[in-house]
Amino acid sequence: MTDETPLYLRIAEDLRALIRDMPAGARLPSVSELIGQYGGSNSAPSRAYRVLVDDGLVVSRHGAGYYVRGADSPELLVRQHRRRSEDSPFAEGAARQGAVGTWRHESTTEQASEVVARRLSIAEGDAVMHTSYVYLADEQPVQLAESWEPLALTGQSLIALPEVGPYAGVGVAARMRVLSIEVGDPVERVRARMATRAEAQALGMTPPGPVLAIERTYYDQATGRPVETADVIMRGDRWVSIYGQTPGG
Repeated sequence: MTDETPLYLRIAEDLRALIRDMPAGARLPSVSELIGQYGGSNSAPSRAYRVLVDDGLVVSRHGAGYYVRGADSPELLVRQHRRRSEDSPFAEGAARQGAVGTWRHESTTEQASEVVARRLSIAEGDAVMHTSYVYLADEQPVQLAESWEPLALTGQSLIALPEVGPYAGVGVAARMRVLSIEVGDPVERVRARMATRAEAQALGMTPPGPVLAIERTYYDQATGRPVETADVIMRGDRWVSIYGQTPGG
């Protein structure tokens, strides 16, 4: 490197040397910190990080900074059940792993199909709230979900629309607690399969790859009544799912 070497390449080379002495997952200096060290605008540090991301040395987390990438890619997301009273389990889990979790959603009132009615222990044709989700980690789609709740249970309450109102953006357990219902852990059936064409397109999988397909149902612990059921599709190359908890964990 010489004085004629572009600034962004000099920054990238210095960061390479720094990364050699850092563990996987360690947070790297922010763009503003690099500006303070090297001067100039934010374009040089940003270009330097793009080089290192392209070289497979760094992971960029939107809104959270840059991290050292290890052999076991930090881009792998861990799904683990943790009981909490408020926040969305997806957003909470993503945040613990240095990612920003967001989602798109659309809710409509529908008549329960035979399958949904069976899973919710209601009559076919009964009214349900159907919500479709696309979940994103650092603005990249990683999970899909289709959720159904019986309107006979939620229709006259503030939680009828899962993503609208004062209880928007929280998990099923927190929303059902508004109705004095404790749901506990959901029952899940998990299998692996190849993504359908529509799923692959929604998840940005080119070519289509494996997914984890989860049939999930929450139950009222006092009565045994199903209160929500969902089909969750998770990118097989982005997720590992962990069940149970170590003693004291």
